[in-house]
Amino acid sequence: MEQVLVVDDDHSLRRMLERTLVAEGFGVQAVADGGAALAAVERATPDLVVLDVAMPGMDGIAVCRRLREKGFGQPVLMLTARDAVSDRVAGLEAGADDYLVKPFATEELVARLHALARRGGAGSRRLALGDLTLDLDTRELRRAGSVIELTAREADLLELLLRSPRRVVTREQALADVWRDSATPSVVDAYVMRLRAKLGDPPVIRTVRGSGFMLEA
Repeated sequence: MEQVLVVDDDHSLRRMLERTLVAEGFGVQAVADGGAALAAVERATPDLVVLDVAMPGMDGIAVCRRLREKGFGQPVLMLTARDAVSDRVAGLEAGADDYLVKPFATEELVARLHALARRGGAGSRRLALGDLTLDLDTRELRRAGSVIELTAREADLLELLLRSPRRVVTREQALADVWRDSATPSVVDAYVMRLRAKLGDPPVIRTVRGSGFMLEA
């Protein structure tokens, strides 16, 4: 199930989009402003973002730009009431993948999201946190734009940490998910040390004494 983050300060439109997309088979999280959107992406990377341009405080253009600067690589569809070419260009230059002008037919929105999801599934599925971006298809890791070579097991462990940002991942969970319970806890510690060395400074993997490890960036 594709996970969609809807960002719009209009409560009625936000609720309508949430109901429509859930009915179409998407998983949906809806938030009302740019700050909440950035926090939601930090907690769990959505597959798609539907982002309103005109919001108080941090507008959609600024949110999209911040997401791209942080390494977020999933498709972003912008919603706007402005149809000027300059407005569309601003959204695309900020990193948006598509642009839909209000008012719009929900059928068109759904069709565009399905198209973006197919495009993203063709090789651009990514997990990102801070300046880390892991391509789930190629297993390529970038930090601040630089490629870092990982073994398959290291990439699997980093993926597990990226899927639970700022939450503790226990050694037992890592053994079950990455090693299929075919290793010992000391192996997890050894791989975490290798990842830390490859990721460099500032360090982003923290040991939580007696529990496990946490990715912070």
